Amino acid sequence: MKLLFFTGKGGVGKSTLAAASAWQLSHEHRVLVASLDPAHNLGDLFGVEIKDEHSFSDTLRLKEVDLKKRSRDYLQKEVTTLKESYRHLQVLNLDTCFSVLRYSPGIEEYALLTAIEETIADAAGFDYIIFDTPPTGLTLRFLALPQVTGTWIERLAEIRRTILEKSHTIRNIRGKNYEDPTILDYDEDHDDILQKLIGLKSRYQNLNRLLQGPDCSIALVFNPDLLSLKESLRLVAGLQELGLPLRLLLNNKVSEQNRTAAEQVEQKLGTVSTITPKRIHFLQEFQTGHSRPLYQIRENLVDDIHQV
Repeated sequence: MKLLFFTGKGGVGKSTLAAASAWQLSHEHRVLVASLDPAHNLGDLFGVEIKDEHSFSDTLRLKEVDLKKRSRDYLQKEVTTLKESYRHLQVLNLDTCFSVLRYSPGIEEYALLTAIEETIADAAGFDYIIFDTPPTGLTLRFLALPQVTGTWIERLAEIRRTILEKSHTIRNIRGKNYEDPTILDYDEDHDDILQKLIGLKSRYQNLNRLLQGPDCSIALVFNPDLLSLKESLRLVAGLQELGLPLRLLLNNKVSEQNRTAAEQVEQKLGTVSTITPKRIHFLQEFQTGHSRPLYQIRENLVDDIHQV
């Protein structure tokens, strides 16, 4: 199974090219295309109503992730875990603080990451999963999470081990018959909190290996204009810093009128990437009358995707 993330500034045509790629690939492969963008338009592109998932054909499945619902579900799961792990907080009436966690930074990013994990886990039998991502800022934040979270979890695990060691020392000083529920036995295998941290670390390490691996590719979609260029340069720098595999550059909406600008943008991107951009030409027929669906672009993307 191969993963392909379509990234870029809002409005450059990520959704259209993700849909076009999925449709073209589905002629020879089983493809799942999933929209992670809160402003979904995957259903509009294919002319269908998507309620979570929709089978467009025998080989093409469409999916729209409800980010608000995912955020609520993620938060509820984590709050439940916290309350079970720290029941003593209820005595101090601190459990009411959990109700404001939905406003915490990072909730959307973790919800998106969980959605990606679940989408991959549920996609047995598919050859390709194509993700239509949110605009640059949110995309970089959730792609960075496996690495950032892994570092924090490792530090928290070290702190937890120190707590267990100190607690064990106190118990030895007080004597083996000393009973105090707040004093912990120094047994890593039986400490629920430490085991939870170890499990989370393994989970994020596996996800990070997947994102950095040979079966994952990132496609950057941009337009021949200055704003798109600046955003693209930031995205390329962010992906390089994270060690994530940018393998495809798509210069979308190129026309005779902006051909010079297209060349200039490609030249600038060439200073930070060795990838040769593929041009997707703007068709006047799409603007006047929509003689065919937007995802049926003339350019063949399959060969480019097969090469990444």
